[in-house]
Amino acid sequence: MQVTEKSGAWNACDYSHDVAFFYKLVDKRISEYWTQRDHLVIGLGLSVCLVVVLSNLMVMVAIFINRRFHFPIYYLLANMAAADLFAGVAYANLMLNTGPWTALLSKKQWFLRSALVDISLTASVANLLAVAVERHQTVVAMQLHSRMSKRRVVLLIVCIWAAAGAMGLVPSMWNCECDLASCSTIAPLYSRRFLVFWAAFNLLAFGVMAAVYGRIFVYVRRQSRGVSRHTADAAQGQRMVVNLMKTIAMVLVAFVICWTPGLLTLLLEGLLGKDSHAHAYEKYCLVIAECNSLVNPIIYSLRDKEMRGTFKWILCGRRDCRACAAKPVAPPAVQYGAPQLEVVSVEKLDDRVLQPSKAEDHSQLLEKPELQIPQ
Repeated sequence: MQVTEKSGAWNACDYSHDVAFFYKLVDKRISEYWTQRDHLVIGLGLSVCLVVVLSNLMVMVAIFINRRFHFPIYYLLANMAAADLFAGVAYANLMLNTGPWTALLSKKQWFLRSALVDISLTASVANLLAVAVERHQTVVAMQLHSRMSKRRVVLLIVCIWAAAGAMGLVPSMWNCECDLASCSTIAPLYSRRFLVFWAAFNLLAFGVMAAVYGRIFVYVRRQSRGVSRHTADAAQGQRMVVNLMKTIAMVLVAFVICWTPGLLTLLLEGLLGKDSHAHAYEKYCLVIAECNSLVNPIIYSLRDKEMRGTFKWILCGRRDCRACAAKPVAPPAVQYGAPQLEVVSVEKLDDRVLQPSKAEDHSQLLEKPELQIPQ
């Protein structure tokens, strides 16, 4: 192994080192035996992972069986649930390959263990970006649901998972085996340069999503002032847009809150190395990130009455669920601006308008050949 005279860093690429070597290099201790605390943490963690998998699986099933959810936005939300389900599996695999078992892992197994978590994060971020773009297009077009075809939605979902898989492979190629001085104390086989790139990339994506959703809310609020109170369909459609946007915004806020501490920890570790003392609270950040996959199904059930009813139907096994058998009906389109007027002749008026039961005097109506009735 060679050492440079200027920096004192190891530069030789020696691929014969095992996982234990890298942990010892950065002074990260590997437990030699299981403690009672380890059994408790793993037991609780696996229980949470099981709940995460089952709850997100229920979201996916609900969107599949309820034909009222057969729209692009709900397909993307189902894909978000798939990413959360994948995260639950990734965390379970992480816990089953930690502690004393870490030293028994090969480098390929170690990279796979970490890549699963990276893939779940990338899939969630990419999916939220896709939802942001979809919502922006539909709101600007004054629609509740986009006209995107199912084929395009499937292609978009495939691209999301392809990008996530590619990002999961990056660490195995961008590691510290040829630059041992850059090894991370959190992930000993990762290069600290990769941690800086990874954290900065995701934090930038958070900023972009927040800007897009902020612009959407400002646009909806501005345009909603022009919605006619006399137009019931337009008002109802506008309320549905706002409610759906609030649900998605809650998902975004929960995601940012749960993942930001971990990403900031990675960023500090990448920039400062051991001086950041990131290893002291990395596990807490991982627990918070894991909770995000459990929060989304709760948000769906609390915010969406139709989703909540479908959950009850799935759990109770009822056969008389009319909503699940109904065809998907597009809600009324949102119409902004002043109400349009339609010219209607007196002969086409309903006879009930001319009945003397009401207090109004209709003599003036009969004198005019044409009326203007708001739609």
